[in-house]
Formats: sequence, structure tokens, C-alpha cells
Amino acid sequence: MEKSFLEKSGDIELRLLIEAIYLKYSYDFRDYSGASVKRRVAHALRQFDCATISALQERVLHDPAAFMQLLQFLTIPVSEMFRDPSHFLAIRREVVPLLKTYPSIKIWIAGCSTGEEVYSMAILLREEGLLERTIIYATDINPASLDKAKQGIFSLENVRAYTANYQQAGGQRSFADYYTAAYDYAIFDKTLRENVTFADHSLATDSVFSETQLISCRNVLIYFNKKLQDRAFGLFHESLCHRGFLVLGSKETLDFSAYSKQFEPLVKQERIYRKS
Repeated sequence: MEKSFLEKSGDIELRLLIEAIYLKYSYDFRDYSGASVKRRVAHALRQFDCATISALQERVLHDPAAFMQLLQFLTIPVSEMFRDPSHFLAIRREVVPLLKTYPSIKIWIAGCSTGEEVYSMAILLREEGLLERTIIYATDINPASLDKAKQGIFSLENVRAYTANYQQAGGQRSFADYYTAAYDYAIFDKTLRENVTFADHSLATDSVFSETQLISCRNVLIYFNKKLQDRAFGLFHESLCHRGFLVLGSKETLDFSAYSKQFEPLVKQERIYRKS
């Protein structure tokens, strides 16, 4: 009985924290997966040395810097370059030939995190002769992640793993051609981001900002509940041009969503769809 009471109190505190964050800072986590948010807040409690969620709420409400720290836990950036190489290989083989029919291309990478997906896409487009006529919008709700993405500097240790991904994804050159090694870091060629616009954008609260030919939103929707997933799919449908492409993460699907009939699978096993 005591345990269920404590759990109930914790659930109430969690809801109050999420509501307080929305009212004070306009970051909306109210329709994120409850289990995911609970897990991340529990981790934050240990890092902040707070005994209760209420104590954490008091701290972040009165200290914007503490909130920005908490935001790093609520939006844990987990990414890698050419993640799921077969996905990028499918884009190269099935999507790129169709993108080449457009005189100019706009791509939206939603939830770009620290930029690994952005640089992967830019490298692929460069090798296919499309980067110069492409504008990439890279968006995320985490300012710290966006700043890191803009820098294009990644751990050299991680880049060694990315190299294998790149090769499996159909890479046409030596991966080392795209970066300069300095100490323990790899600094990626700044020309890869010349046509990239990094911007703060929330799938929970913001609206469409441009017509696009391709949207990549991978491993973001798994943290949303169904209501928020449908909101995101609505934004993507509105943003995409006629017959535009939507690519999702390996554990995400349009099936059972309110927009399942608005898209058709192009390469279903790689979660690549085309607007009907």
C-alpha cells in the first residue's frame, strides 16, 4: 500500500514538473512517452542530488541555468553517423534518383540532435552531386545540441566506428576525406554545412516553416505518445511537396497513425515512405 502511494505521489509530482516547465519555459513534454520522461527525470534527480521531483521543480523554476541542465537529460542526444547503414544505402539507391529530377531540393532533418544525421546526409548528397542545389533545415529543441551540430566536431574514437557505417552505406570515397583529425577530435569539412540552416523547432508546439522534398525524423517519435506522433505526422504531411519522401527510424512506423493512408511505403523495411 505504501509503495503504491509513493508511486502515485511521484506521478503527480512528475506531471506538475512537466506542466511547470511548459508554463515557465514553453518547452512542451506533456505528450512525451510517460515511461521515457520518468526514466530521464529519475536519472536527473541523482545528478542534481534532489530527493524529490518537487525539489527539482523548485530548483529549475528559479534557476534558468538549472533548467538548461535538466533539458540535457530530457532530450538525451543519442546518434551516430550513417546509423543503420542499410537505411542510407536505400536512400542512395531508391530516393536519390528521384530527388535528381528536382531543380532544387529542400530537406528537413527534424530532431537533428548533435548533427550526426546532418553530416551523413550532406556527405551522401555531395557524392551524388546534389549538395550544391540542396538546402537542409536541421532542427532540434535543445540549444546545446544545435551548437554542437553547428561546430561539426566529433570524437575521433566515434568516427572510427562511423567509418564502417559509411562504407556499408555505399560510401564512394575514403571517409577521412571529409574531416581533419586534431588531437582526439575530427573536425568535419565546413563546406558540408554551407547550405545547412540550424534552427530551434519543437514538433510539440511549432508549425511548418517550408515546403520540402524530403523529411528525415529518425528515433524521435519513439519518445512521443500517439497524440504527439500524429501531430508530428501532420506537420510532415503539410510540409512535404506532392510525392515527397518521409524517412523514419527503424522502430517507428506510420501504421496505425491518423496519417497511414496519406503515405505509401517506398522501402518499408527501411521506413522510407512517399506522400500519396
